[in-house]
Amino acid sequence: MEDQAEKLREIMKRKNSNAPKNSGSTKAAKPADKARIITVTSGKGGVGKTNLSVNMALGFARLGKKVIVLDADLGLANVNVMLNMIPKYNLYHVIKKQKTMREILVETEYGISIVAGASGFSQIANMGEEDRRDFIAELDSLSNADIVIIDTSAGVSSNVLDFIAAADDAVIITTPEPTAITDAYGIIKIIATEYDALNMGLKLVVNRAKGVAQAKGVADRMINIAGQFLNLKVDYLGFIYDDSIVQQAVLRQKPFMVVDPKCKASNCVQHIVERMDRNKPIETAGFGAILKRFFKPSQQEANIV
Repeated sequence: MEDQAEKLREIMKRKNSNAPKNSGSTKAAKPADKARIITVTSGKGGVGKTNLSVNMALGFARLGKKVIVLDADLGLANVNVMLNMIPKYNLYHVIKKQKTMREILVETEYGISIVAGASGFSQIANMGEEDRRDFIAELDSLSNADIVIIDTSAGVSSNVLDFIAAADDAVIITTPEPTAITDAYGIIKIIATEYDALNMGLKLVVNRAKGVAQAKGVADRMINIAGQFLNLKVDYLGFIYDDSIVQQAVLRQKPFMVVDPKCKASNCVQHIVERMDRNKPIETAGFGAILKRFFKPSQQEANIV
């Protein structure tokens, strides 16, 4: 994977070297804007991954950040469902070059924007070189946001792993249920096996916890096992109370931070967001890091030495 990324970097370097330069200007070029990429994933479905993604977005928006939620769940895209929205266009239309990324970006009434997902997202891996470069440019247009939260599929597909490995922050969510813990550890183990080193430590959130002690017990157990057997650092980001408001909000198709901004679950998410904001990366990777891992090189690229 690193070889592929290096080849793609070389291609883009050559492309940039051919771009016209303004030799008469003495002003230093402004570096490209880079959004902070936060990937939210889980070992199994149904643990609250999309709920966390959407409500974290609201939490960052409350801090004055421009936030986009990108639904990258290949089979069960439901960010828009949670927000009671039916976008006319989604990522499939961008892949097919029927729309631009900015044209499918939908503003919500909650101060965040979303990019609706589609099963067609999986077609990206089979794109030709020119089509992939066009899509890179489209996806990179989201970099003017402060925060882009990527809601991935549950499980350990190669696309999910690439999103995790290339993000600035990778948040794994679990619940105290034994099956959820086992599956969350499974994805951590696969990450440790597939990637020798990550740019970030993995972050863990325990959802639907009865209290501080239960959440900390789950987190400590997973962190200790990951450190002892996988030599992988996992940071405990926080927990979310098992709050009845959450289910009420899901049925109403509204974020629980909107239904009751002061409920236990809302306070927990805001605490998590504020902690992340205090510990922001010095330099963000931007979409380039994800794209270099996500795309397989064409035969022409594979021959580059």
